[in-house]
Amino acid sequence: MSDPLARNRLDGEGSPYLRQHADNPVHWQPWDDAAIEAARERDRPLFVSIGYSACHWCHVMEEESFSDPDIAATLNEEFVPVKVDREERPDLDDVFMTVCQLVRGGGGWPLSIWLTPDLKPFYVGTYFPPDASRNQPGFRQLLDDIAESWRTEREEVEARADQWTAAVRGELEDVPDPLESAPGSDALTTVADAARERADDDHGGWGGSQKFPQPGRIHALLRAADRTDDQTYLDTATHALDAMADGGLRDHVGGGFHRYCVDRDWTVPHFEKMLYDNAELARAYTAAHQVTGDDRYADVARETLAFVDRELSDGRGFYATLDARSGDEEGSFYVWTPAEVDAAVADDRDGALFRERYGVTETGNFEGDTVLTGTASLGELADDHDLSESEVEERLERAREQAFEAREERTRPARDGKVIAAWNGLAIRAFAEAGLVLGDSYGERAAAALDFAREELWDAEDGVLGRRWLDGERAGSGYLDDYAFLARGALTTYEATGDHRHLAFALSLARALVERFFDADSGALYFSTPDTPLARPQETEDRSTPSPVGVACETLLALDAFAPDESFGEVAESALETQGAKIQESPLSHASLALAADTHETGHLELTVAADQIPEEWRQVVADTYLPDRLLSRRPPTDDTLGDWLEDIGVADAPSIWAGRAAADGPTAYVCRRACSPPLTTAGEIGEWIGEFRP
Repeated sequence: MSDPLARNRLDGEGSPYLRQHADNPVHWQPWDDAAIEAARERDRPLFVSIGYSACHWCHVMEEESFSDPDIAATLNEEFVPVKVDREERPDLDDVFMTVCQLVRGGGGWPLSIWLTPDLKPFYVGTYFPPDASRNQPGFRQLLDDIAESWRTEREEVEARADQWTAAVRGELEDVPDPLESAPGSDALTTVADAARERADDDHGGWGGSQKFPQPGRIHALLRAADRTDDQTYLDTATHALDAMADGGLRDHVGGGFHRYCVDRDWTVPHFEKMLYDNAELARAYTAAHQVTGDDRYADVARETLAFVDRELSDGRGFYATLDARSGDEEGSFYVWTPAEVDAAVADDRDGALFRERYGVTETGNFEGDTVLTGTASLGELADDHDLSESEVEERLERAREQAFEAREERTRPARDGKVIAAWNGLAIRAFAEAGLVLGDSYGERAAAALDFAREELWDAEDGVLGRRWLDGERAGSGYLDDYAFLARGALTTYEATGDHRHLAFALSLARALVERFFDADSGALYFSTPDTPLARPQETEDRSTPSPVGVACETLLALDAFAPDESFGEVAESALETQGAKIQESPLSHASLALAADTHETGHLELTVAADQIPEEWRQVVADTYLPDRLLSRRPPTDDTLGDWLEDIGVADAPSIWAGRAAADGPTAYVCRRACSPPLTTAGEIGEWIGEFRP
């Protein structure tokens, strides 16, 4: 058998991030049994480098250190170097990032961690320059020092590894004592109050030196505003939404949002674009449109979904990311100079309006160029140029289209073409929600992506979901977020389209989720299966994506209405009881968990429609009414074919959400929340009963 450490083995890997390192002189190994066994046989530490394809500093460290022959020689001689794509192995990333946060007080990518041959961490950091710089140790010297410590201070190194391992296991695996009952709607106001109090009143959003989108907090604020009529909740949410839409976080030419901004006033972004951010932000702007009636939020949602469909898809599933860099330069695809605007826009007056609208100046705001921001309002431009606002809007749109065409000639950011189950679930949900609010075509797009996920990522025979698909290959086993997010997307697609195949898929995913990730003894929903190295994480916090535990609870509570004998509601209640205290301890980090707790207490507002097609005026009621706890249930108008539906979804008897709710004389609706309306046949009646049952 050939020696796995004798060469770089990443050329056979599917991950674009791993393949980016396939030509390094470092003898990179994927995380697999061969690499781990080689480390044990040679008694060498593993050096594990974790990153992702759109990570700017990952590229920098690759160019500075991993391409350096001398550094590579040390890595190859003294260590077993292992590359991990955090997007494919979020379990490893979570465990080792927790170590970094415990030891260093913070983290980031690339994540650099050294492990003993039995996979216990003993040194950790993030990006290291090749040589010492600005109070950072140099990677070259660090490797020599760690290798020497492993040879001469082995007992001390292993003692530290045991301490760190115990600490990370305690941090990730300890399950709190359950509450006597699941938290209720007070959890929602706890999160909304914290979001309001911690918000940046000057610039919107949350944070100081960096600003990340926080859609979970926005959803909590919108729901609290709707529930309490407290205008301050709504003001905090819309301030954040307006700041993101006007600032550099948003791509004003091509649509979509970047990962985060590096300043307090949302001017300069970190330019990578992630599927999950754009999915969750599109859903947040769709909800804000419903709450406020402001079409601007609907426009942002449409533009964002158009970007996703155009640049992160081939019409089937959705791809993972666009890189921050175009060629060798960060952000060069997105920034402008006045001369570039003038060259792109045919009409001088249109170009002047574009420059003023988006703050394009000779000095710029990013390394001499300009990140576009909404600097001047339409009203200001109309006054300054003696035009009507509609004329300004028309000219700006013409200029934007020309700028878009000119930008297409630039070197484009690289795209990571992985289809990740969890992130596709978020995107499918966003498109399906838009299908209910903004038009049927979005629901059709959600259904197409869901069909792709079912065909390419789901093994129906074994009931196992793959983590990712790329170039015709499914790889990796799904985690809690994959099952939960995709199940939620499938359920919302059923609501949007009425196709019960999507409901059947949601139920299949939920059954597998409970089997793989729920521990009945502790009441916890774990992120991974028990074979995760070092520790088994629990993902209760909202991070770059919503909490998988929160979304799982929300989804299981909804699906309980269709399969009441499968204990989905009990699993969700148990998880909320187990993790509910964390909402009080750290409300800003647990918005998704609080939203699930609120739904658990109030119950869903069930809108059951017995009809082949929903009448258009009924659809408009759903589109115009903000119902965050809505459960839109579609069923055949008569019971003649209901038995076939029950067989397809794997349920023996008609659940109460369908039983006794057949059509009376033509399309019929029933509005219920622990009690039901009479059969309804007009949009006006539906609206009245929805108002009657609002919490």
